[in-house]
Amino acid sequence: KVKAPQTRIFNVDDQIIRMNQHVHFPTRPMFGVIGVAPASGSVSTFLAGRHGGNLDDRMNGIGATVHMPVFQSGAMLSIGDMHASMGDGEISGTGVEIGGRGQIKVELIKNRIAEYPITETATHWYTHGAIEENGTLTEALTIACEEAAKLLVDQWGFTIEDAFIFLSVAGDAGIAQSTHGSAGGPGSVIARMGVPKIGACPSPFKA
Repeated sequence: KVKAPQTRIFNVDDQIIRMNQHVHFPTRPMFGVIGVAPASGSVSTFLAGRHGGNLDDRMNGIGATVHMPVFQSGAMLSIGDMHASMGDGEISGTGVEIGGRGQIKVELIKNRIAEYPITETATHWYTHGAIEENGTLTEALTIACEEAAKLLVDQWGFTIEDAFIFLSVAGDAGIAQSTHGSAGGPGSVIARMGVPKIGACPSPFKA
């Protein structure tokens, strides 16, 4: 097992993160937790799944639109765990943790169906796959790929063969979170599949 580093204090000012006198880099603000109430029972905000939760995806930052499935009346949306910056995988178990304020617009859009949250940016839309506890990154990535292929087929008329070929040659598979589960402790493994916005599939859903 990799021993987690000791807590480090970062200085964040003027949109620059200063790790020490030699290492500094731009901020990349994002929310780690974006979730709704699950379909049944209760769930810790530390975990991720179909309801969202602790997705820890750095794509969930300024300007992003996050499409959430809704399982309960009122959705019971929860957002938090702000970071000034976090790398893919969050491999030591922490980003640059900060307090702050975000400006968020919430809209209910009916008749759009996805099994997992989808993040949309100016250039891509990203499907997610999450596995709790002892799951593997391969399992999470399989879900993310299947979710992307399903949307290409159901929303944009791709054949399943063309969907997977397109994802293979133009998609970007990535890791959002792979630290807690891989270290043997409680947590989730979260993968994403980035689908580039082109004329044939400019968004996750048809308008």
